[in-house]
Amino acid sequence: MKLQPIAGAILALCGAAASAQPASGSNVVLYGVMDTGVEYLTNVGPARGSMTRLPTNTGSVPSRIGFRGVEDLGGGLKAVFNLEGGLGIDAGVFNQAGRPFGREAVVGLAGPWGTVTLGRQPTMLFLSLADANIVGPNIYGIGALDLYLPNARADNSIAYRGTFAGFTLGATYSLGRDVANAGPSAGGTNCAGESATDAKQCREWSAMVKYDTASWGAAASIDRLNGGPGAFAGLVSGGLQDTRISLNGYANFGQLRVGGGLIRRDDEGSAATPKSDLWYIGAAYAATPALVVDGQLARIAFDNSANKATLGVVRGTYSLSKRSAVYAQVARISNRGASAYSVSTGAAGSNPAPGVSQTGLMVGIRHVF
Repeated sequence: MKLQPIAGAILALCGAAASAQPASGSNVVLYGVMDTGVEYLTNVGPARGSMTRLPTNTGSVPSRIGFRGVEDLGGGLKAVFNLEGGLGIDAGVFNQAGRPFGREAVVGLAGPWGTVTLGRQPTMLFLSLADANIVGPNIYGIGALDLYLPNARADNSIAYRGTFAGFTLGATYSLGRDVANAGPSAGGTNCAGESATDAKQCREWSAMVKYDTASWGAAASIDRLNGGPGAFAGLVSGGLQDTRISLNGYANFGQLRVGGGLIRRDDEGSAATPKSDLWYIGAAYAATPALVVDGQLARIAFDNSANKATLGVVRGTYSLSKRSAVYAQVARISNRGASAYSVSTGAAGSNPAPGVSQTGLMVGIRHVF
């Protein structure tokens, strides 16, 4: 059994989902993931109480449902589309600020030269993390230290991606990055769509270069957000920017996969702590054809500040079949200074008091269709 990262395996399984009734000359598939469980958290809030819940946002991966289609136009040219909505299956709701297709809604053309798509879609920062971030968009992952990372998507965007001799090149440009008000959170940041008065307002752009071989790979990416009037997180004008630069890599050693990286952030919306470094390193081991054990250590630290946090997680996933799996995981976050990060990205309302550590436990089940 060749080891694959959990997130990558889910994407591959989604691509093999059962077909819906196709239109003439086209191929349309319905796919999805249902993933949830029971989570227990310590040291919640100033009273340091405990909490037991079914999380809304994610388990081992976020739940979703989607429709993907392709039509062969001849001469190597294809028309493509994808509609994908995030699901909070604890209450049967749509995530991403209640948008039915908040994870992705694109249409485009693909050929030997690459793929161009238009709509709401992931930025290149999101795509560049897929292989090196071992635990992926797990409930206990780097998203707990920077919620934008598993939610890096942009409305009104144009994207290009192409792979040539092992190199993947990509870029996005958004004319108005997020029209939803759901926050402050990465699910909707209250930065309006296209503006006729400010060419910088609520724009987003990203770029990526990635190289992959059979045994290792590396990626570099940059993601920049411009602010706008009323936008969350202090980005209240088009002249303010939030920039993340990411470098990462991974390597395979038989049944063992290791990966890690560094994300440098310069957030002009933060007056106190604009600059930070987030690094992470993880490993996954296929103990048997059915059992994968993985884990990751991550740390965020702010320049010229005592604020920092360290997060560690260990997870075991047992496959009951090609589509269904159960898992159990434990995580611990240590906050320092005024940091009050929750160990969990499962739902809002679980943060500890500043400087207080927190432990999370979760058992869950995942089904892919």
